[in-house]
Amino acid sequence: MSKNLTTAQIEAQAKALGVEVAALRAVIEVECKGAGFNPDGTPVILYERHKFYEGLQAINWITKSKEWSKQFPDLCNPAPGAYGKYSAQHDKLERAAKLNREVALESCSWGIGQVMGYHWKSLGYPTLQAFINAMYKDEASQLEAMCRYIKVNGLIGALRKKDWKAFARGYNGPMYAKNSYDVKLAKAYKKWSA
Repeated sequence: MSKNLTTAQIEAQAKALGVEVAALRAVIEVECKGAGFNPDGTPVILYERHKFYEGLQAINWITKSKEWSKQFPDLCNPAPGAYGKYSAQHDKLERAAKLNREVALESCSWGIGQVMGYHWKSLGYPTLQAFINAMYKDEASQLEAMCRYIKVNGLIGALRKKDWKAFARGYNGPMYAKNSYDVKLAKAYKKWSA
């Protein structure tokens, strides 16, 4: 059975959200360039070293987070950045997981929607592992996580109205304009609605 997302699955999720298919396709395209899996079959991820640092601090591993930020600055750092190539992301995750598996998994954005792992509970997954299993299962499961994120964060209205600035702010955070997410979404929507 294919892990690839089908048009019918996208249409079903768009209908469930009450949004245009083209709007949902735009989000998929911008968030992960249209594919949820790497050529080797692993889910597309982006390891975020600053989220690992923050996650360690949140569980009171403050001394460790400071030590590791000096010892492994590519894995644990108070500053975002130094993401590196997509091909290096799973290696970073694997290395960070040896330090703290749960925080490492929560410090990645996953799959089609690039949903952060630390959102697993708010999205209704019973465990972090259930969320991770869904990200490995198929793109339909990844899309389900993305749509849950859109619902939980009150972004359906912005997506319906094609208010790309409001949607990008809610989906990607206040620094969305730095990466022109709103502009990219508008452009992708125009393409998919043509």
